[in-house]
Amino acid sequence: MKFDLAYCLSLDAKLSIYDVRDLNFDETMAFDSAKEHFQCPNDACRLAFDAVNVLGTFNAKNVNYVRTPHFKNIPSTRHVEGCPYVSLRTPASGVEVDGAETDDSREEHFPSELLLTRREYVRKPSSPAVVVDVVRDDPKPPSTASDVEHSTRDSAPDKTSVFAHPVECFVSNFEDKALLKRMPLKIGEHTAPYASFFKKIEYLQDNKGLIYWGKIKEIKDYTQSFRIDFEQKVWFKQGDEAKKKPYSVNVYLSKKLIENYRKRKAFLEEIKHAIDSDAELFCFFYGVTPELQQVPSKKNPEQTFGVFSADIENLDHFIIREAPGLADK
Repeated sequence: MKFDLAYCLSLDAKLSIYDVRDLNFDETMAFDSAKEHFQCPNDACRLAFDAVNVLGTFNAKNVNYVRTPHFKNIPSTRHVEGCPYVSLRTPASGVEVDGAETDDSREEHFPSELLLTRREYVRKPSSPAVVVDVVRDDPKPPSTASDVEHSTRDSAPDKTSVFAHPVECFVSNFEDKALLKRMPLKIGEHTAPYASFFKKIEYLQDNKGLIYWGKIKEIKDYTQSFRIDFEQKVWFKQGDEAKKKPYSVNVYLSKKLIENYRKRKAFLEEIKHAIDSDAELFCFFYGVTPELQQVPSKKNPEQTFGVFSADIENLDHFIIREAPGLADK
């Protein structure tokens, strides 16, 4: 069984796997998910066992992941009877059950809102007590009813500040059109179903303030910026033209913006991978809408040509990634 939420012992908070990924790459905070203790998000279950009863992670530290990141039970993970995170492949109340978990299922936990202000974390003071590397034979009962948090909130985070989470929901469920039309997403004051909020780059004129996405044609490395060229074109008719014609679309990434980015190393690794990769890659971004601009021709600087272009303003709302299900769609 996989799930999106887990309790982080050192931060004394429940984090989504996307929060964990974000922290792993954040150079302003010391965090390594391989050294952290993650436990069942169900309070009653977590309090029934010692701190060594932990969960594992999948794709928490892989910058260029393809399969959906998640927390997962490991062979030693235990849950109390009735815990919503028990599965047939997971030990319950000390009973071992054979079977391995699969790591390739789609993202099921749709956040209903992308928060534009990042969540902040504070480590709790280290405890002088040493955690004994032994699990109790019998789980202890929860101390009070207030220790139990509603399982719906545990298993379906309602909001996120990590852009990768709604993107993964869209990508991994792309074939389920009915689901994407049914699930709502709010960013700022704008609310729409996932299917409508994610707009193909060639239709960027339909509405502003959406998450635009498209297949990458080429990435150009300039002195002060990177330019992402999209394969799809925008059909547009200027006032003095008789009919619509195709215009190229691109976005620019300022190298100064990248140098000051809190996840600079991971982002540069992502860009290098994208430039060197032969795989089909897609770009997703939010916060800017490419507009028609006239730029000088290289061959004849006195002439200009039209292109839909924008400068990315917030790298937290920008992703380059593989998305096999979107190819040729």
